[in-house]
Amino acid sequence: MRALVFDSQPGDRPRLHLVRGRAMPTPPHGEVRIRTVLAGICNTDIEILRGYHGFEGVLGHEFVGVVDQAEDRSLVGRRVVGEISASCRVCPTCRAGQYTHCPTRTTLGILNRDGVLADYFCLPVPNLHLVPDNVPDEAAAFTEPLAAACQVLEQVHLRPTDRVIVLGDGKLGLLIAQVVALSGCDLTAVGRHPEKLAILSDRGIATQLDGSDVRGGADVVVECTGQPAGYRRARELLRPRGTLVLKSTYHGLVEADLSRLVVDEIQVVGSRCGPFPPAIRLLSQGLVDVLPLIEAEYSLDEGMAACEHAQRRGTLKVLVRP
Repeated sequence: MRALVFDSQPGDRPRLHLVRGRAMPTPPHGEVRIRTVLAGICNTDIEILRGYHGFEGVLGHEFVGVVDQAEDRSLVGRRVVGEISASCRVCPTCRAGQYTHCPTRTTLGILNRDGVLADYFCLPVPNLHLVPDNVPDEAAAFTEPLAAACQVLEQVHLRPTDRVIVLGDGKLGLLIAQVVALSGCDLTAVGRHPEKLAILSDRGIATQLDGSDVRGGADVVVECTGQPAGYRRARELLRPRGTLVLKSTYHGLVEADLSRLVVDEIQVVGSRCGPFPPAIRLLSQGLVDVLPLIEAEYSLDEGMAACEHAQRRGTLKVLVRP
């Protein structure tokens, strides 16, 4: 099969390259093999190319696919999306239901598990979710990042009277703003690109270009700029005793004045993967609109060009269709 691989030879720095003739994966007990139908490239993939997590292997974790091989034959031919963390399901952390924090987990295209930018890949059966017939492939490919957006509402209770700022108008920021708006809070999406903010304005969500005139004192700020400077800007916009939700992941360290967190009594919430059933329901009911976020689509043979496109500043979602 074909696969987009980020790896290195002895003595070489890791490099991205398209491999042809890579061995087809054989699913171990409890897993299925999936044929990739459509995959998305996200900021985490880009950060991996810069050294995040030290990952080497097949990139990619956002997908919709069709089960190709399974012990349960009823799954074969079913269209699925899947949670990216494969956990042991038996350790104390897993028994407590915290599967995404299993200490021995592997993570699709991120940690010790080949990803989805290939013709085929494997995932455990408990990770799979069936895709409703009324959700097209192009929308289903957004399930994983939309689930990450839904995680904000799982972690922070937003009241209609809360002033909330979603900081960042990239792919994840546009999804988070749509999900947060469903809470009925006083929401403003703040970004630097009028054409991206227009996607939210068209849905009746208040937007503002970032600058000195953005009113601070927000009860909650969701930082999803993907830039280290985003943390500092989020703190400027947050009131004392407010809640800071951190969504960005990037290679390298961020300078932070921890003393100010103490003095201002800020609640900091790290937010990562999220629940798939709510994300699928939002897509099926048309409560979020992901299709305007698609900027380009490439074949897997054009995977190198797809990753280069995805790394251009200001790019929205780049999809790869094997």
